[in-house]
Amino acid sequence: MPTTPKYTVPGLDIAAAAEAAAMLQDRLVSLVDLSLTLKHIHWNVVGPMFVGVHEMLDPQHAGVSAMVDAVAERIATLGGEPNGLPGNLVATRRWNDYSQGRAQVPVHLRELDRVYEGVIGDHRQVAAKLAEIDPVSEDLLIGHTGDLELYQWFVRAHLESTDGSLERGSADGSSGPAPAERRTAAATS
Repeated sequence: MPTTPKYTVPGLDIAAAAEAAAMLQDRLVSLVDLSLTLKHIHWNVVGPMFVGVHEMLDPQHAGVSAMVDAVAERIATLGGEPNGLPGNLVATRRWNDYSQGRAQVPVHLRELDRVYEGVIGDHRQVAAKLAEIDPVSEDLLIGHTGDLELYQWFVRAHLESTDGSLERGSADGSSGPAPAERRTAAATS
């Protein structure tokens, strides 16, 4: 549970700082989860295109890890206490664990596309809420969202057909239309 900051940045009141920090904590949990998921996929992807996908994931992991640090440091800058402890991550996230173990490239990429869809959608919603409270934190998430969208495009390039449609299929590897639900629910803070 977030605590009320004892201080914050100039020009931002304590209540606004606490609200911004709580929203950023939600994004921190999501980014730590994404970072771990990217490494898990990196270790467990197999099949044709293995090398390209395996090597594509390391820079994404590094980029997301940098986002984790930036969000945690912004929470601390606002006077909050970032919490990246494993127990807190599991207790506060609103989605299930990534469901794939060792699997073929297309299976992992379809699932990773869904993960990015949830993280990016939630980042956009939280950034919009932060616009009213703390434009500096909003700007941080806007920059991260642009990078996450680029990473998702790299993933989708592997799933795209020559006519421009995405082959999203199901988690078990069978083909079909893209699912309507997202990985996460929007933050309510």
